[in-house]
This record gives sequence, structure tokens and C-alpha cells, in this order.
Amino acid sequence: MQKEGNTAPSSSATSRIRHRKRSNEVIPEPSKTNGGNLLVDDRNKYKSMWIRTYSTVWMIGGFAFIVYMGHLYITAMVVVIQIFMAKELFNLLRKAHEDSHLPGFRLLNWHFFFTAMLFVYGRLLSQPLNTVASDKFLYQFVSTLIKYHMAICYFLYIAGFMWFILSLKKKMYKYQFGQYAWTHMILIVVFTQSSFTVANIFEGIFWFLLPAALIVINDIFAYLFGFFFGRTPLIKLSPKKTWEGFIGASVTTIISAFVLANILGRFQWLTCPRKDLSTGWLQCDPGPLFKPEYYTLPGWFPQWFPWTDISILPVQLHALCLGLFASIIAPFGGFFASGFKRAFKIKDFGDSIPGHGGITDRMDCQILTYLTLEEQQTLLLRLGQILHERLGHS
Repeated sequence: MQKEGNTAPSSSATSRIRHRKRSNEVIPEPSKTNGGNLLVDDRNKYKSMWIRTYSTVWMIGGFAFIVYMGHLYITAMVVVIQIFMAKELFNLLRKAHEDSHLPGFRLLNWHFFFTAMLFVYGRLLSQPLNTVASDKFLYQFVSTLIKYHMAICYFLYIAGFMWFILSLKKKMYKYQFGQYAWTHMILIVVFTQSSFTVANIFEGIFWFLLPAALIVINDIFAYLFGFFFGRTPLIKLSPKKTWEGFIGASVTTIISAFVLANILGRFQWLTCPRKDLSTGWLQCDPGPLFKPEYYTLPGWFPQWFPWTDISILPVQLHALCLGLFASIIAPFGGFFASGFKRAFKIKDFGDSIPGHGGITDRMDCQILTYLTLEEQQTLLLRLGQILHERLGHS
């Protein structure tokens, strides 16, 4: 009897130990290995393609309308996207049982979010805000906010930190500190690139629109090439991505970058920088990047070609670098998101966009895309100098 009494506790203890050692890794099903997840083998692929296409058309149409409305509306769109991304990511680690014992704790996430938003956008928009307010009282109010912007953000963060400490409850420490760390990681992911994004918008819509368009083009053609021709899996983190889709999308994106830069670079509404927060039409002297240069075609060019010389905007060469980046580097943001979803055993971050998932699922490749115009020019100039020195020595 005594042996039987000792056996039960030991077996339960063993089961608890085994439960703790259980792996969190998603084990692939035998039927889905070796390319079973590829789009070409999906029986419902045409249905999902039409749903995805319908959503894409609406998104592109809405995006084009917002771009037409101007800089402020684009910035507002970026803010809305950030709020939806933060909401999806906050919910990812949310536990209803623990939250029920922590009233008001969820508001703390949004306190830190809007503090970070004030910090990022306050710094970016401090210069344009100087001329936006014609009313004297409003002008003084805005000027005061700008003057004490850093102090306001600092004390808001300290208030949130104290709020967190005072909200700590026994037996909930691990969950609360995990949420605190998770919130700050979300702020880094969401706001690091967005600060560059908004800076580019006010340098000229062109510098926001072209990289965003190239990411969309790369994503669409990676899907289409993978849909019709994909046979070779690209990476285990994202089983439906294929080498055929990756290579086909890369070539298409680079060609599109060269062509789109020539089209978009001829509209002053897109190339002129915005110096304030007004919404009027823009006119400016296009910089050297947007002034066409003419080149005579060499004699060995086919005689049937109708032109003897061509005009190229210098920004088209810059666009080739953006296209190369969008086709090779930016997809790794998508791979990161795929690995993230597999770690948490979820298919999508949300369900707000039919056929696509959540907002975060659409923005994953945008995470690595943007640098400010000044940083882009500095980087490309430095790379050109290094290449020139290496070729000179060789």
C-alpha cells in the first residue's frame, strides 16, 4: 500500500517534468513536407487568389487616393497603420485570465505607445509646425509644446514607469514584466522605421511612394510567380515561399524601380518637399536628381529601334538601388514575421484584411525599407567611393 501511495506522486511529478520539457516548435505534418505547402499544390488556391486580389485592389485604390490628398493625409495613414499594428502585437501575448486580475493594466501599453508617438512625431514635425498656426493663441500653444517637447515626453514616460511599478501584484510579476518588455519591443519595431518614413514624406512624397510601391510590387509578383511556377521551397520559416517566386519578383521589382522612378519623378506634387503642414499645391525647382539627362545610343544598337537618344533621370539610378534592396533585403522582414508567427503557432497577426491577414502581415517587409533621403544619399555616395577605389587599385 505504501508503495502504491508513493507511485502516484512520482508519476505525476514525472508528467509535470515532461510537460515542462515539451518543445514549442511546430512539428511539420508528414503530408506537408518537401513542398506540400506550395501554392501550386493548393487545391483552393484560385479561391484564395480572388479574395486576395479583391482586397489588394481596394487597398491600392485607397492608398492612391490618400497619396493624392497630400503629405498630411499620408502621415495620418502611417499613424493609423501604427495603431493597428500595435493593437495586433499587444493582443499576441495577452492573456484574458491574467488581465482580469489587473484592471487598467492594458491602458499602460497604450500610455507608452502614445508617449513614444509624441516623442517621434514631435521631433519630426517641430520645424514644419512653425508656420502652420495663424491664430496667435494656437501658435503660442504649439510653440510651447515644441519648446518643452523633450521634458513632456520624459515626464510622461516616468509617469508610465511609476504606474507600472505601483500596479505590480503578487503572483503576477512574471506576466507583468513580460508585458513591459513586450511593449517596449513593439515600440522599437513600430516606431524605428516610421520615424524615417515620415521624414521621407516631407522630403517629397516620391521618397515615400517609390519604396512602398516597390515592396507592394515585389510582394505581388512573388505571389504570382510562386502561384504559377513555384516548385522549389525557399526557406523553412515560410513554406509557401519559393525560389521561383523570389527570383521572378526580384527581376520584376528592379525593372519596375527604373520605370516608376521616371514616371513619378516628373510630377512636382510628388518631388517637391513640404516645409509646413499646409495642404496647398506645391511648385518648386526640381533638384538635379529630377532633371533629365540625354544619352545618345551607341552605333551597334539595332537600326529598327525608333530612337537615337534617350533621356534618363539621375534618380532612376538611385531607384535601381532601392529596387535591389526591396527585392533582396526587404523580404527578410517577411521571413522574420513568419518565424515569429510559427513561434506563437498562429497563421496571421490578425484578420482585418480578407485574404491577407492583419495589418502587420502587410507591413512586415516595410520594416527594413526606409532610410531618410540624406542617409540614402550618404550611403550610396560612400559605396560609390569604395567601389571606385577598389576598381582603381585593381
